Amino acid sequence: MGEIAVLDRTTLVRHGRRLEYFTIVWNAIEGLVAVVTGLIAGSISLVGFGIDSFIEVTSGSVLLWRMSVDAKVRERERNEKRALKVVGICFLGLAAYIAYESATDLWAKRPSEHSIPGIILACVSLVVMPLLSRAKRRVGHALSSAAMNADARQTEFCTYLSAILLAGLLLNAAFGLWWPTRWRA
Repeated sequence: MGEIAVLDRTTLVRHGRRLEYFTIVWNAIEGLVAVVTGLIAGSISLVGFGIDSFIEVTSGSVLLWRMSVDAKVRERERNEKRALKVVGICFLGLAAYIAYESATDLWAKRPSEHSIPGIILACVSLVVMPLLSRAKRRVGHALSSAAMNADARQTEFCTYLSAILLAGLLLNAAFGLWWPTRWRA
């Protein structure tokens, strides 16, 4: 019976690693598209969304490391805490960046241009992110991994950011409304 549990854990860890590989590749592409289109349109929302994607690449890389050292039972708890700490730091970094840039640009009243590529990116992300978050949550619960569950929450947060980004970009494109800001180099 114990051998079956080990095999099941090994299978779950392998699945978790595949999810993190997908997270890293997806978010690297998403981040590049968002930052480039955000800079072109002058949209802090798109740039912030891209930076969030890079933060998720960092988080995914940490979780990939966490899954690769899962077999070391004695160190599992310590590695879990390390991974959880890095994911938490990533969350705080994103929040600080968006708060600062949004407040600065809102204060300066700098509107952004509309971005059709940004709208498409937000729509695709609204499909991909909930599916990825759900899959990570299942693996996290099955492995009793707080770090994987936190990574799933971060991916879920990306879903909310995608919805907010899409609403803002659509309001900007349709009515010229902007919220919150425009980014300028």
